Amino acid sequence: MAALLPDRETVYFRNAAGRVVFHAAGFVRLAWSAERIELADLQAFYEQALTLLVGVGVGRILSDHGQRQPLPAAAQQWLIDNWIPRAIRQAHVYYCAIVEGNDPVHRLSTQGVVGRAPSDMQFKRFSNRAEAEAWLLSQGE
Repeated sequence: MAALLPDRETVYFRNAAGRVVFHAAGFVRLAWSAERIELADLQAFYEQALTLLVGVGVGRILSDHGQRQPLPAAAQQWLIDNWIPRAIRQAHVYYCAIVEGNDPVHRLSTQGVVGRAPSDMQFKRFSNRAEAEAWLLSQGE
């Protein structure tokens, strides 16, 4: 399956962490930058993503890691204890497709979050965006 057309996307927010994008097919895409970021930038990025998810009423995320730097332990813990539970509760986010980055350390930090996240959210990891989109769109809202 070919990747969905990018012209069906609208950038909602951007900062040092990357871009939060709404895709008209019914999901929010997190397009990560390769920059080293502060916890405050990561938190602002995710807060804007949550605002968008609630506003458009979709419960699916595609996190496109690309060259994203590994997340520090404090960021991982904040996601697990704070953001993910709120995303489930407030935006009914139950599906997250992850397009893996190339850095093995990055993949370990991703596993640190996925392995300890609340079980209400289903994560699936992919090597390319087309497969991630296909899986995400096959999941119900």
